[in-house]
Amino acid sequence: MTGHSEEQQDPSLYRTIARPAQAELRRERSLFLGRCARVETVEAARAFIEEVSAAHRDATHNCFAYRIGSPPRETVYYSDRGEPAGTAGKPILGAILHRALTDVVVVVTRYFGGKRLGVRGLIEAYGQTAALTLEKAGVVVQRRTAALVVRCPYRHYEAVLQLCRRYQAEWSAESFAEEVTLSVRLRPGDVEAFSRDLSAFALGRVTAAGSQSG
Repeated sequence: MTGHSEEQQDPSLYRTIARPAQAELRRERSLFLGRCARVETVEAARAFIEEVSAAHRDATHNCFAYRIGSPPRETVYYSDRGEPAGTAGKPILGAILHRALTDVVVVVTRYFGGKRLGVRGLIEAYGQTAALTLEKAGVVVQRRTAALVVRCPYRHYEAVLQLCRRYQAEWSAESFAEEVTLSVRLRPGDVEAFSRDLSAFALGRVTAAGSQSG
């Protein structure tokens, strides 16, 4: 996998595609059509695969690969969808990994032109189509964050904001009453320490948490 020092130094950063894209490649009268999309769940990836497959149900093959999440929690999957084993899904995945991308799905559709390409030809055609598609999609570096809901007495509101600033978190106040409800986003690796500090100073409590990107 291609190295990218910024993301390696900060594990909350990750690379994904900047936009959906499509590309095509002609090889020995066969037409290869590539499409990619940004997805954050396996369900979204599968929905995109089925959408493309339905739009090209008359094609010879609709092969795909996707990668979602980052180590140690990532999901990687690919399928040759009827092509010889290792000739389609794996080179598509290779194009994704070569660019160190995640939260992305790529589908390459093949319309057979009447001439067999052989194993090497198929590997090159599927891999190159995926690479062209991802090249058109561009790359953006995103930060994966944890989303917390924090409730605190109004008298501790400013202290909680100082704690948010210390952890370089983003926040927005949802409501003001005897208690203040805040939506807080911060690096996943800071969640435990942030929650511990919140409790140690009796400033408030975390009532929910989740992961998202932004």
